This record gives sequence, C-alpha cells and structure tokens, in this order.
Amino acid sequence: MKAELNYIRIAPRKIRLVADAIRRKKVDEARIILKFSAKKGAKPLAKLLESAVANSKNSGGKNIEGLSISRLTVDQGPVFKRFMARARGTPAMIRKKTSLVKIELSEK
Repeated sequence: MKAELNYIRIAPRKIRLVADAIRRKKVDEARIILKFSAKKGAKPLAKLLESAVANSKNSGGKNIEGLSISRLTVDQGPVFKRFMARARGTPAMIRKKTSLVKIELSEK
C-alpha cells in the first residue's frame, strides 16, 4: 500500500536522515525507531507510516505483522522565496524548502 505526504515544511535533507533509519525495516521496528527519534522529521514520518498501514488494512485486509517498508522516497518540493534586509538595506534571499515524501509497504 502507498501513502504520500506533500509539501511538508521541512528541508528534504533533514527528513532523509530519519528516512534512512527506517528504510527496508518492518513496520513494528520502524514505529519504535520513529517514536524514540529526537529529529523533527520523525513525527510526520510516523503519521505517514500509520496512514500507509491504515490504507493497507482498509483496501486489502493484509496482515500488519508481515508488512515492511519496501520503498521510501524523499524529494524536494517547491521552495518559498523570502527576502530579509541585510547591511545597508540590501535584500538577502531566504529559501524555505519543502519536501515530498512517498512510502510504499509490502508483505515479505
């Protein structure tokens, strides 16, 4: 089963740190890793994982114990561009990055 998390306001680089920790793990192991992770991206990834598990239950009625994360991708979304005044009023660009996260579960 699949689930997506679009336009989350965390840089992809920061979410990839957490995503690399749970990639190719069983769902139960991934839940524990995300629960005790201190990274900012752990909470949205945990919600996304629960959404994928719920999708799996509702559509196929698959066994949750046999599910594992088969694919987890983190891509860069659109960038919000803002300006902040620097020395002598010169504008400096601030780039607020967003992420697109996709997860896919499969039975082993």
